[in-house]
Amino acid sequence: MTLATATAIAPAADAPLDCAAIARNLGPSFASRAAQADAADSFVAENYAELKSSGLIEAGVPADLGGGGADIRALCGMLTELAHHCGSTALAFAMHTHQVAIPAWRWTHQKAAPVEPLLRRIAAERLILLSSGGSDWVAGSGEATKVENGFRINARKIFTSAAPLGDLLMTSAVLGEGEDAKVLHFGVPMKSPQVKVLSTWKTLGMRGTGSHDVMIDGHVVPEAAVALQRKQGEWHPLFHIISMVAFPLIYAAYLGVAESARDIAIGLAQKRRPSQHVIDLVGRMEVELRAAQLAHAGMIATAERGNPGAETTNETMIGRALVARHAIAAVDLAMEVAGGSAFYRDNALERRFRDIQGARYHPMQTGPQHEYAGRMALGLDISHTF
Repeated sequence: MTLATATAIAPAADAPLDCAAIARNLGPSFASRAAQADAADSFVAENYAELKSSGLIEAGVPADLGGGGADIRALCGMLTELAHHCGSTALAFAMHTHQVAIPAWRWTHQKAAPVEPLLRRIAAERLILLSSGGSDWVAGSGEATKVENGFRINARKIFTSAAPLGDLLMTSAVLGEGEDAKVLHFGVPMKSPQVKVLSTWKTLGMRGTGSHDVMIDGHVVPEAAVALQRKQGEWHPLFHIISMVAFPLIYAAYLGVAESARDIAIGLAQKRRPSQHVIDLVGRMEVELRAAQLAHAGMIATAERGNPGAETTNETMIGRALVARHAIAAVDLAMEVAGGSAFYRDNALERRFRDIQGARYHPMQTGPQHEYAGRMALGLDISHTF
């Protein structure tokens, strides 16, 4: 696969970028490097170079701002396709993609002028955005101290996927304490001398995502660069947009991992005479995978309705729980379908088994998600931290 081939697919003048087709073209070269990145705990830097060259970095930027104009369904298809070949690339890229898709949604549906400069820069400069949202979530983390004309930030951000190559970290920090504490949201340039990537990503799965800790030690954010101030620990309307847009994209990657595990298992099972037991296992695997696919389709449909709020967040998080549950179950069954062959790294199924475990750990995790759904059903307050 050459970069020339990867960039050969171009949209018609008024058509959105066919990002899933580009991802399909990139897939074989990504797959050829996946095992090496996994074995060495090394970031998939070469894959990111190809993502940049292919135009996928700006795929989610509205076309009128210079981007590919891909909607959430197309972006999910792109990430699922990437995950068929390299789960780490898909998950890391989902973090960039959702940080692009959120302001793009606000531009398209709310005419939010403040997001325009960022979106134009992503398209023009092919900026790679990093996210600390999963580790911060509603509570936020780190310390913001008021200084002249801005805020000094001291924080350690974990799970920062693609940290080695990121341009701008979209993050937050807490100003003040107790009931008066506020969370400030802003971007931090990764080239700041007060920003350092710590080599901490030694994990069970998704080893190529480069999700290292990032230390921010005294970087000053100008007041004008603070995009949002909100009360700590309470839901802000922006979080309903984040939930609606981000989580179908993140879980598209896990769905792709499960689909590829199924395909590998079927291929291995077909090499031997199937017993009734294996046939039964395959049937159960198909049911679990279809349940994950249907749950994810529901997440996309919820996002396409475009009505952010408490009920939409509930639907999205129920979908996130179901995709995780059924995708993990499908990969578990794939390991049984393949039998002893699944234990060998060369068959690449055990990597999918390890990668899929990450689906457990994104917000809202099982306990908070169940509480949120229960409170919604009972008509109770959902304004506090989950």
